[in-house]
Amino acid sequence: MADRSWGNATTSGRRVLQNDFLKEDSSNPVFMRKDTKTSFQWRIRNLPYPKDVYSVTVDKTERCCIIRTTNKKYYKKFTIPDLDRCHLELNESALSFAHANNTLIITYQKPKEILAVEEELQKELNSLKTNSEGDVECKTQ
Repeated sequence: MADRSWGNATTSGRRVLQNDFLKEDSSNPVFMRKDTKTSFQWRIRNLPYPKDVYSVTVDKTERCCIIRTTNKKYYKKFTIPDLDRCHLELNESALSFAHANNTLIITYQKPKEILAVEEELQKELNSLKTNSEGDVECKTQ
């Protein structure tokens, strides 16, 4: 019967599976969301091209933002779930981007409706009484 394991050979002739058998390349672009108080913000690390290579647009029919490069090296579609939840349209003029230190930073200014919802949520969170351990007191009948 043949041994079907992978990895380095051991002294007994069997192979041992290694933990780092598959590893993501550290130079691949990394897409992450990092919001501020007034805007939704996404950062894509490991994009070395100059700013003029990038194009960031809004597709209103698919309700998403699209990032393209003129050299066809990067393409990404992403949605803004916060706008979908509030049934708000995407606005091209609210979208901007910058590039620095191999990172593309996409910024979408939050509409006043989103800011109002977040302010109301913050007021509600602040009104909850917490005990010394950070748990919220629940009222019982």
